[in-house]
Amino acid sequence: MNAKYYIGIMSGTSLDGVDIALVDFSLSQPKLVASDFTPMPKDLREKITALVQSGETTLQQLGELDHQLGLLYADCVNRFLQSEQIPTEHIQAIGCHGQTIWHSPQGRFPFTMQIGDMNLLAARTNITTVGDFRRKDMAFGGQGAPLVPAFHQAVFFDPNYATVVLNIGGISNLSLLIPNQPVIGFDTGTGNTLLDQWIEKQLGVPYDQNGEWAATGRVNKALLDDLLDELFFRQPPPKSTGRELFNLSWLEQKIQHIATNSSVFLPQDVQATLVEFTVSSIVESLNNIDTTLPKRLLVCGGGAKNKFIMQRLANCLLHWEIYTTNEFGMDSDYVEAAAFAWLAYRRMNYQTGNLPEVTGAKSAVGLGVVFPMP
Repeated sequence: MNAKYYIGIMSGTSLDGVDIALVDFSLSQPKLVASDFTPMPKDLREKITALVQSGETTLQQLGELDHQLGLLYADCVNRFLQSEQIPTEHIQAIGCHGQTIWHSPQGRFPFTMQIGDMNLLAARTNITTVGDFRRKDMAFGGQGAPLVPAFHQAVFFDPNYATVVLNIGGISNLSLLIPNQPVIGFDTGTGNTLLDQWIEKQLGVPYDQNGEWAATGRVNKALLDDLLDELFFRQPPPKSTGRELFNLSWLEQKIQHIATNSSVFLPQDVQATLVEFTVSSIVESLNNIDTTLPKRLLVCGGGAKNKFIMQRLANCLLHWEIYTTNEFGMDSDYVEAAAFAWLAYRRMNYQTGNLPEVTGAKSAVGLGVVFPMP
């Protein structure tokens, strides 16, 4: 067998589930061979959501969540390999991002925390596992995020275009791939996280299919302006964020802040405003790009399936060619999972994984801790 298979695992800020990507590194370009998605078990999702929103837990609860996620990741991999009829010994390594529960790159003691026991994942799959990708970058002065721009550069760079890869996950982030310029990558703000949290609270469903509910609402300009009046949006790159800032409590405080006795906030109007919030922060970042090359935007993540978001981006970016990554050989749902397969491949082959110009680290370093199996 000539293939060099690595598995990437990603469970992001949307908390919708676990993405698995099987990537072959035997070719000149990484090739996504197969993929799978497992919804996050409801009780586990609720516990993690409560932890992320409150920032409070007990050591007992934290340890149990770490264990449960390790078991979940392992079960997902084992079912996936069985379904694809791929022997365990054909997998070189697993790259697992883990579940971010807090990301705090600023302050006196910067840190990031992902849980999901990598020892359990390695033991239950019998496959060498690489995890804890972000903290080495932070140890060298970086934000620990975003890490996927290096992968985007390897897969999507084109010398004839100013290419931007936009991942709309729970949080949105950009990778700017402009010829003869350093790669730039940063979080632009929210993606789906507030949209998902709001519709789940109002309608009891986990996400807004195709943005259909948002499309029935009207943008509240006062609320939109207040949402955009956040220090994060005035900070220059490198920068990163997460649900520790953009969460339901933050949104409800913003709504309360501008509400008056005469104001009526229809739930669908808030949803429409949140779509515009996501789009506005992305467009503002893209408007700062200075280039004479033709510009193209490659969209991935769950937001690529939101027709309302995609339409609003097209309306605002008339001089851009807009695609999903599907049209460039990479399923838009699994780009991030594939990126962590790539980072595992880099780590196992003693290659660097971060881009200092993206994260702000002092130097390029190898990322990830190896949990070996004999």
